[in-house]
Parts: sequence; C-alpha cells; structure tokens
Amino acid sequence: MSQDTSCPNPTSFAALGLSAKQVNHNWTNAALYQNSIRNGEGEVAEGGPLVVKTGQHTGRSALDKYMVRDGETEDTVWWDANTSITPAKFDALWEDFKTFANDRQIFVQQLFGGADLDHRLPVQIITQYAWHSLFIRHLLRIPATSDLADFVASFTIIDFPDFKADPTRHGTRDGSETVIAVNISKRLVLIGGTSYAGEIKKSVFSILNYLLPKAGVMPMHCSVNVGDDEDAAVFFGLSGTGKTTLSADPNRTLIGDDEHGWSENGLFNFEGGCYAKMIRLSASAEPEIFATTKMWGTVLENVVMDPRTRQLDLDDASLAENSRGAYPLTSIPNASATGRCGQPKNIIMLTADAFGILPPIAKLTPSQAMYHFLSGYTAKVAGTEKGVTEPTATFSTCFGAPFMPRHPSEYGNLLRELIAKNQVSCWLVNTGWTSGPYGTGHRMPIKETRALLSAALDGSLNSVEFRTDENFGFLVPVAVPGVDTSILNPRGTWDDAEAYDKKAAQLAKMFVENFKIYTDYVDADVRAAAPSI
Repeated sequence: MSQDTSCPNPTSFAALGLSAKQVNHNWTNAALYQNSIRNGEGEVAEGGPLVVKTGQHTGRSALDKYMVRDGETEDTVWWDANTSITPAKFDALWEDFKTFANDRQIFVQQLFGGADLDHRLPVQIITQYAWHSLFIRHLLRIPATSDLADFVASFTIIDFPDFKADPTRHGTRDGSETVIAVNISKRLVLIGGTSYAGEIKKSVFSILNYLLPKAGVMPMHCSVNVGDDEDAAVFFGLSGTGKTTLSADPNRTLIGDDEHGWSENGLFNFEGGCYAKMIRLSASAEPEIFATTKMWGTVLENVVMDPRTRQLDLDDASLAENSRGAYPLTSIPNASATGRCGQPKNIIMLTADAFGILPPIAKLTPSQAMYHFLSGYTAKVAGTEKGVTEPTATFSTCFGAPFMPRHPSEYGNLLRELIAKNQVSCWLVNTGWTSGPYGTGHRMPIKETRALLSAALDGSLNSVEFRTDENFGFLVPVAVPGVDTSILNPRGTWDDAEAYDKKAAQLAKMFVENFKIYTDYVDADVRAAAPSI
C-alpha cells in the first residue's frame, strides 16, 4: 500500500484495519479539485466551480438507511422511525467494504462536527471520490494544525459510491444496491451505492443527534443568524422550506444554514459551510448564495452547464430538481468565522404548507411551539428524496425525523426547557402556498416573508394587533407596515371561502391524527395546543 504521510497522525485510519492502493490524508481543496478533474469526476464551470453529476441518486435514499440494533441502541433509539439492521449483517457489510478498498485510491479527511469547543465531535471521513472529500471539507470544520497533531476520531464515516449492497448478505432492502448503515457501538457509518454527497453530512448530523442530548445539548435541523444587537435567531425547517435563503440576510451575520446545537454556551454551527439548493436560484432574491455559483472550488451537484460556454443554467431541472451547491462559510460575506453566538432571542419554524391554509406568520406560545416542533408539518419538496416529484404534505417530527435517532419527546422537552430558560419568542412562518393549494395557488412571495421576519426579529411585530386563528389557535397579525394586508388572512386569498374551510378542517384533522403518537409523552398544555376539529 502506498500511503500519503502528510497526515500528522494517521493511526485512527490504520486502526480500522483498512488497506488501499493509495491513501491521501487531509488533502487541501486545491489538490482535491485538481484530482477530481484529472479523474473525470467533474467539470469546471465559468468562474471555477466544480460541476458533478450524482446519477440516479439526486437526493437522500431514506429507505436505505439503517441503524444497528444492539445493547447500545435497543433502549435509546426510536425504532418507530429508524430501520434496524443486525450486528451480524453490519459485520458482513464492513468486511466487504474493507475488501472493496484494497485496490483503490481513497481520501481521508479528519474534521470536526461542531464549533462549540466543549461539544465538538472529531470525525474521520473516508471517501472513494476526491470531490466527496472536497465537499466534506466545505461542510465540516477544518481543524487547526495543532489539533491535527493528536487528532483521534470518535466516529468514522466511509463513503464508497461504487460499492453495491447485497440484500441477502447485508440485510438491506430488496431491489436496492444502496446502503447507509450506522453502528453506534462501533462508531462507524458505511455508505454505499449512492453518489449523493448529502448522505455524508447527514450522517454526521444523525450521530450528533444521538450523542448530544445526553450532555443536555439540543441538536437542531435549522439555520442561525445574529444581528448587531446579539439578537440570535433560529430557523427550523426541512430542506426546501427556506432555511438557507432566509438566514442569508445581508443585515445579519450568518452562523450557519442547516445544522446547529444549543448548549449552555449558546448556539453553535455543526458545520463549516453551506449546502444550498440551486434550482431556480435568483441573483436578485438570493445574491449571496448566487455569487457562490461563480466561485472557484464551489461544488455544484446536478446543475446543468453548457459544455461549450461553461455557463450554468440554474433554471434547468433536467438533471435534478434537488440540484445543490456546497461551499465554505467564508464564501458568504457576512458569515461568522467562529460559528458561534449567544443564546437566541427568536425561534422561527418554517413550513412549506402545500394546502395554502397557514398564514405567512403566526406567534406561538411555548406550548404551541413544542406542539409544532413535534409535529414538524411541511411539504417534501420535489427531489429532496428519491421518488418525490412534487410537493407532498408530510409531518416530520422535530423538522428532521430521518436524522433523529432518539424519541422526539427527548428533543421536544429539551427545546421547551431551553425556550423557557432563555425567554425566547417563537414564530411559525409559512413559506409554502397562498391563494389556494399547490396546483392552484402560488408560493408565498419571498419579499413579504422577509418583511415579516424582519419585523419579528427587530421586535416591532410584537406591538401590532393580532387575531386568534380560528383553526389553529395561534396569534396572527392583522396588519404589518410594509406588508400586503390581504396576504395575512389566507382565507381571504382564496376565490372560494368554503373550499378554504373544507381544506383547513382536513389539515387540522391531519395534525390531530399525527400527534396521537406523542400524547402520552407531553403535558396537558401541549396537548391543548392542537387545532380544533
């Protein structure tokens, strides 16, 4: 085996028992970029971004994710939402992964998940492709040279896209060659059969979601920004609801766009970069993110490029509706260098309501906030997961059920405690549809959403007149300066008010039915936050 010895301490890799034709430790962005082009993994677009295609997997393969069920996880993992795999099947998978690596060049990155110095997780990422190694260098936090001297990984994630899972031998899904297998006891994650890079970063998120609650730290699928007055804001939401877009505010410092923790020290980013949706990205509405598409080193997944001019067509979804861009936080002019800030003043829960029922913004009590956090209502946006071709109403608890190994009540109760302790204001924001459901209405204007958010974050929204929503019981502003008043009452935006009432009753019933699985784990005041039916 030929090994790159530039890594000060490669022992954590060697301890796994892996061998390969060549092992490249902690290569820099430039070296990985050059290798990706040399190996034909991607192409260079105008301005210097690396454009790659991920083939049939252009989103997460949620049905192919497994957790090993053993003595460590039997009573700690929420098995209603996590698919199990036996230790024996995982061991067979692991042996085949080691065999697969033998005659290949592989890339190793030693990185941190988490900016909080008291709670960060040292992880080792081993990839088959150079561009995956570049991607994860963007998305996680790069250690200082002094940290690498004695770096010992707490977890290892291995990503081999060309590996094909065998359902009989590995206990995976019939008809699928894809696998994402998490073994908490062995501190090991194996990813095979997919080139979609998001599987790597979401594996880190899943690990932190398992580990941090034991330390009293709240892991969150959210973006975070902070103003000059240290008025930090948390934006919860699933992919496609606007976390990245709305947190990239030129008037506020970006802490991060997707995954964070809330500790005794304040808020902290799990990552060192952003993974933004690129489809139909607007230079006028999202200038900071748009600028990254013309920067050297940005990794663009499934973005269409003219092979002659090398110009991008961000409106072309022929490769994927879920086209993505990965770039370091340093690409955003007003991003935080530390990835840390103080305790939050506001929590925003983003939902893309495909029914067109919810108002553009509503104020929540702490009990309502916990109710809507556990409900996690939104719409799966086209392309976010394989097989999803149009928005579909869904409930994803904690706004991230696929990444929550523990029971939702653990996260919900921890969130509620932190909200009360820090006296945080909570808001529900609909970035989905208005004037009717998907197919009839239209998406909420981003200009109006930004204006309402600004009013919430600067405190002025607290002083306007509110009405109580007849279906959900939360408070909705009657009028807000600078905002079209008609949009604040969704019933009035529909051509047929009776049709609105019928659809609202349907949605309310969906909330109530979905929440039944949590009623034994929450207090009476949280149960009372349910919509009326």
